[in-house]
This record gives sequence, structure tokens and C-alpha cells, in this order.
Amino acid sequence: MADIKRGVSLYSFQEEYFLGKMTMEDCIAKAASFGANGIEIIGEQMVPGFPKLTDAFVDQWFGWMDKYGTTPVCHDMFLDFKKYKGYVMSQLDQLQSIIRDLKFANKLGCKVMRVIVSTTPELMELAAPYAEEYDVKMGIEVHAPWHIDNAWMKRHYEVMEKMNSPYLGFIPDMGTYTKKIARIIVDNFLRKGASEKIAQLVADSYEKGVMAEYIVGEVRSMTDKPIDIALAEQARHNSYTNPKQLLPYMNRIFHIHAKFYEMLDEDTEYSIPYNEVVAVLKQGGFKGYMCSEYEGNRHIHDAFVVNSVEQVRRQQLMLKKLIGE
Repeated sequence: MADIKRGVSLYSFQEEYFLGKMTMEDCIAKAASFGANGIEIIGEQMVPGFPKLTDAFVDQWFGWMDKYGTTPVCHDMFLDFKKYKGYVMSQLDQLQSIIRDLKFANKLGCKVMRVIVSTTPELMELAAPYAEEYDVKMGIEVHAPWHIDNAWMKRHYEVMEKMNSPYLGFIPDMGTYTKKIARIIVDNFLRKGASEKIAQLVADSYEKGVMAEYIVGEVRSMTDKPIDIALAEQARHNSYTNPKQLLPYMNRIFHIHAKFYEMLDEDTEYSIPYNEVVAVLKQGGFKGYMCSEYEGNRHIHDAFVVNSVEQVRRQQLMLKKLIGE
């Protein structure tokens, strides 16, 4: 039987956090008020002095968890390949960076760590013993335009099976199930001067399943206007695959990034058919958290006041209904 729980990535509240409208405690409190008791954190975004953790912060963190009845579930890591000018991280440096983040996740009580999609399967293999040592599962993020059945993820899966480690798995990002290019993205391009005719062509072609390369090629044949070509290029950054692709890998899926761009109401996300995805997760017996990951902010804050809290609230109500709480 599936056991799907709800959570929020604090990444969702980045606009209000950056502008000082919400503190980290405010973000946690809001998530809890929606019944989303799993908390996902990006250390680089919110933790003062990252990657160092003071005893005072750790005490405060767990104090918040107790106060709001929340649970730390996931830490999102990055690999800064070009952190130093003129030097690209060696494999050993990359491994040390991953170990650093495993320790960080462990200290904050997170049992899962999101591994950035560019991390190689070979590096995951080297890091697996450390994941076991610190009792933190490493999930490679399945992020658009990749999908769980493409060659890169199959290489990762081969390493998971070879290592036979319960600490290596996947974190699918729901952006890989984008059936329509988000209208807020298209509207943003229109505000910047894109052609309405081109915008309609790109949106319609993508929804019909036309390959991104053909969309870009057609637009280039119609115009050399940079903003129109940039809009066409958006088709490369989105993808839609059948969610049933998840079923063979369900025992390796640790966590879900519930990416969304625009909640129209408490039932519908404009671009992503969550009813289809959640049905597959139920069918496959997924056990873990779906954490809201709001990414609409960056596409509207040029013209509108961002209300991440309301967007997350709506998505959480939708997930609650779909999960069947």
C-alpha cells in the first residue's frame, strides 16, 4: 500500500524569504498550517554560515520541528564545479563536497538528500558508503528535460543495482510531466516583447507533443528576433513523459519534488496533470513525501507581487484530495 505524505520545500518561499517578508520559522509555520509536515531545506539558501552548522542553529532547528509538529525530510545539495576561478573540481573534491552535505543533512535530521542531476553515476558509487555511514539516502534528481528512462538515468540505475545499496535512488521532479508550457512563462516573454503569433505556435506545438528541436527550427525559419527564439527554446527545458515510467523504479524512489508553476485553484495546476501522477504513485505503492516546490515566482515578479504562500496552500489542498487524506 502507498503511504504518501505531504511536505514543503522551503525553496518555495524564496521570494518572501529573500525580501525579508518571512523568516525561516515563518516558512516552517506556514507549511505546518497546511498540514504539510515534511520540511525540505536548501542549506545554501537559508542556513547562516552554510556549510557550517552551529550548535545554536541545530537546537533552534529542532525546536521549530517540535513547536510546529514538523519533520526534517530532505536536504538539497549542489556541486559547485567552478567555485574557484581557473579550477574545476576534481572527482575527489566533488566527493568531499558530497560528504560535507551528507554530514549537514544528518545533523539536521534529514533522512534523504537531493543530489543535483549533473552528479555522475561514478561519483554516486564512491559516495554510497558515506551515505550509509551517515544514514542519509541519496536520490539523484530526475529533472526535465531528462526523464527516468533516459540514458543518463539508466546509467545511474545500473550503479544502484550493482551496489545493491538501499542508500542510492531517485527523486523525480514533477517538471518532467509538464503537458503544457506554463502560461506564466509565455506571458513573461510577451511582456518582454515576444510575438503573440510565435507564442501561440510554441505553446500549441509543445502541447501537441512536437519535439523541441522542430519547434525551435520552425521559429528560426520565421524570425531572427532573439526574444522569440528564446521563447521557442523554452520547449527544450520542459518535458512530458508517461508517469507510468515510474512504476519499474518505485522501490528506488525516495522522495518527490512536487514542482509547480501556477495553481489555478485548489484542484488544478495549469501545466502538470497531478491527478495522473498521484494515481501512478498510489498504484506503485510509493512511500515517502511529496514536497511542494513552487517555481512560478521568477516568471511573474517583474510585473506582480508574488504570493508563494497562497500558491503552496492551493497545491497542498490539491495534493490532500488526490492522496485521499
